[in-house]
Amino acid sequence: MSKGVVLITGASAGLGEEMARQFAALGYDLALCARRTDRLERLRDELPGRRVSVRTLDVTDDSAVFTVFQEFAAEFGHIDRVVVNAGLGKGAPLGTGRWDANRATAMVNFVGALAQTEAALEIFRAQRRGHLVLISSMSALRGMRRSMSTYAATKAGVAAIAEGVRSERIPGVDVSVIFPGYIRSEMNEHVQQRTRFMVDTATGVRAMVAAIEKRRIKAYVPAWPWVPIGAAMRVLPLSVVRRMI
Repeated sequence: MSKGVVLITGASAGLGEEMARQFAALGYDLALCARRTDRLERLRDELPGRRVSVRTLDVTDDSAVFTVFQEFAAEFGHIDRVVVNAGLGKGAPLGTGRWDANRATAMVNFVGALAQTEAALEIFRAQRRGHLVLISSMSALRGMRRSMSTYAATKAGVAAIAEGVRSERIPGVDVSVIFPGYIRSEMNEHVQQRTRFMVDTATGVRAMVAAIEKRRIKAYVPAWPWVPIGAAMRVLPLSVVRRMI
C-alpha cells in the first residue's frame, strides 16, 4: 500500500537522493528526475518494494520540465507531492569575470524552480489537491557576500515564490518552504569538514522530511541551531551575520 506519489527533482545526488530513500522508507512511491539517469537507475534498484519511475531532466530546459512532470502524472495517475529540489552551488564575487557561473546558478536555482512550480501547479490545479515543497536555504534570509551572493539571492527568490503561491490559497494545495542549514552533500563537499553546525546528509534530510510530512509552511532545519540562528539573522547587522555563517 502506497502513501502517495512524491516527485523529486535533482534526485540523483545529495539531499534529493537521500530524500528519495527516506520517503521510500515511509511508504511513498517515487517519481525521480535529474540529469544523471544512470545514478537514478542505481537508486531505483536500491528501493525494492516501492514503485519508482525515473526520467532524465535538466530543469533549465523549460519544455522538458512540463513534459516530464506531465508524463509522471500520466504514468502514476496522480502526483501527491512535488519537491522542487534541483539546485546548483556555483558562484563567484560579482564583478570578477565569472558571469557564467553566476548566471548558471540563477538559471537552475530560480528560473528552473519557477518552471517546476508552474508545472507542478498545473497538475495540482487539475487534481484539485497536492503538496508543493520548495527547497530554499538559510542563506536566503539575508544577502550573502562573495561567491554566495547569487546563490543566496536565488534561494530568497525561491522562498518568495512559495509565499506568493501560498498567499493565493489555491483550493486543495498546500505549500511548504524548507530552509536547510549546513547539511553535508555533493554540492558542498568542497567546504571544510569542520564547518560549524554541519550535519551529515541522513541527519539533515531526516529533519527536512519530518517538516515536509507535517506540511509545515516554513521550516528551518535542523531546528537546532537554525531556528534561533534564523531569528537572529533577520535582525542583526550584516557585520555580525558575516561572522555567524
